Amino acid sequence: MTDKPQFVGKKVRLGDIVKIEKASMPSGNNVWVLNLDAVEKGTGKVIVKNRMKADSAGTSTVAFTADAVLYSKLRPNLNKVVVADEPGLATSEMLPLIVNPEVLDRRYFAYLLRSNSFVNLAVSSTAGSKMPRMNKKTLLNAVFPIPSLELQHQRIDLLSSIEKARTKAELLIQQLDTLVKSRFVEIFGDFACYETKPLIKCVDCIEAGKSPKCLAFSRKMAEPGVLKLSAISSGVYCENENKALPRSVSLTIDKVVHANDILLSRKNTPELVGRSVLVKHTDGNIMFPDIIFRMHPLPPINAMYLSYLLAGPLLHSIQSLAHGSAKSMSNIPKSELAKLSIPIPALNLQNEFANFVSQVDKSRFGGMLHLLNSLSGIMHASFFSVADTD
Repeated sequence: MTDKPQFVGKKVRLGDIVKIEKASMPSGNNVWVLNLDAVEKGTGKVIVKNRMKADSAGTSTVAFTADAVLYSKLRPNLNKVVVADEPGLATSEMLPLIVNPEVLDRRYFAYLLRSNSFVNLAVSSTAGSKMPRMNKKTLLNAVFPIPSLELQHQRIDLLSSIEKARTKAELLIQQLDTLVKSRFVEIFGDFACYETKPLIKCVDCIEAGKSPKCLAFSRKMAEPGVLKLSAISSGVYCENENKALPRSVSLTIDKVVHANDILLSRKNTPELVGRSVLVKHTDGNIMFPDIIFRMHPLPPINAMYLSYLLAGPLLHSIQSLAHGSAKSMSNIPKSELAKLSIPIPALNLQNEFANFVSQVDKSRFGGMLHLLNSLSGIMHASFFSVADTD
């Protein structure tokens, strides 16, 4: 590694300030053994610290020291990064990296490795590979601007504060979800005693949207646009997750989102397919895409009740309808969703539940979480602009 002055304030090749660690294998009965499942995706938090005898950890491991940054080089875990706080062993999917501390704070480096720009670089380097993993040469040849250590520390504090606020918002939403689930059981009890109907008999229709070619950026104000899947995947309707329509493309009027629409993702990753939301407010002029279903409940079905039923108690049943492998986008056939059995309690019970949900409305916390996620994305895009060397 080279001296400090030639790097600060310039675009730097990672290999000039970072090296792949070759540590000595530890010994003893109390060794930290780290694997991908022990790292919380996108945050670098260690969920589990597995401790065992070093000679019991297996041969497919790499040693790391207490000053290492461990990077997952295996797709689809390319944003799993952890800053070590003690020496140990890691499974071979993790790559131990050592930074030059005179020019780069390893916490800042961890944020860089988790940034969208670096993940995109890593994904592009694994394209077409039978064993998709980040190429070491690509990693070391990546170039990014390096600010002073003082500015790095300021950015670390800012990103850390956003992460803490996000964690708090997520916790509040989880607490509200638990409260709503408890009240749901109190009001409705055992669903076995209620009449049921197929979903198609409970709604006016189940229709897919339309996906015209959009611009690469979000619409301004209430200009025409099309929702992205991320507008509903969190369980809270986030209308600012959209793409602008080009001026040459007109809105399809019967595909425009309205208040009281129930939107459900018919095609997504296996863990996110089938997620749904109730639209409580819209600024207008926004369409839903063809990978989202829309429906409206028919009397005597309360929209809030049906929305919660689909997003909560029936979510697993909905996701089980999806076709597709664990590695591909899963798709829910309209014909099978239409047959989903819907319990129909008395309308006064549905209204009682809807009134309770309105009182503990989690959308403000969901909006806060979405804002924090957007802010984090903006910060990462501003701080970490990664490019390959020429």
